[in-house]
Amino acid sequence: MNSLARNAGLLLLTGALAASATLALRQWTGNAIASAEKQLQSRQRLAVLPEGSYDNQPLDTPLPRPAAQRPNSRILAAYRATRGGEPTAIILITKTQGYAGPIVLSIAIGTDGRLIGSQVVEQQETPGLGARLGNPQVHWLGQFANRQLSDHWALKRDHGDFDQLAGATATSRAVITALQEGLSYFDEQRNMLLEGSPHE
Repeated sequence: MNSLARNAGLLLLTGALAASATLALRQWTGNAIASAEKQLQSRQRLAVLPEGSYDNQPLDTPLPRPAAQRPNSRILAAYRATRGGEPTAIILITKTQGYAGPIVLSIAIGTDGRLIGSQVVEQQETPGLGARLGNPQVHWLGQFANRQLSDHWALKRDHGDFDQLAGATATSRAVITALQEGLSYFDEQRNMLLEGSPHE
């Protein structure tokens, strides 16, 4: 009987130690994973800005959330990049509905209203088709750099200025519309975005 009680006690002790170790490991790795995810998100959101074009930490001071949303996309966040205290760009995080699911983009717009660059932050598009929209080898998003609101924001097949991503018409149209609506939002909110105070 003593042997059985001793074995049960050892089993309980081993189980408690294993559970404690698992919880400690989960806590330690959870913090590391969260930190890595935050760094990746920061890199993705800021990758749209040219190197050396800002000296602040734009993501640390978000601008007020937009009251008016766009018809086909939603502005999730806005940030101001500055150099020497002067605005150099506005970064908009926007979400639109693609062919297979939501597409989240980071869009950088210069103080002159021109699109500096765009980057896919999240997407669920079809592999080999719409999912290639963020592929640097395809470089499809590169055609939008230096464009402005007055350009013809549609596919060439729809009498616009832009090539479509091969085999991904719905994805192409969704992204083009989101970029145009980002520029439109910047145009409407220019003073607030460039001169207003960010949240403290």
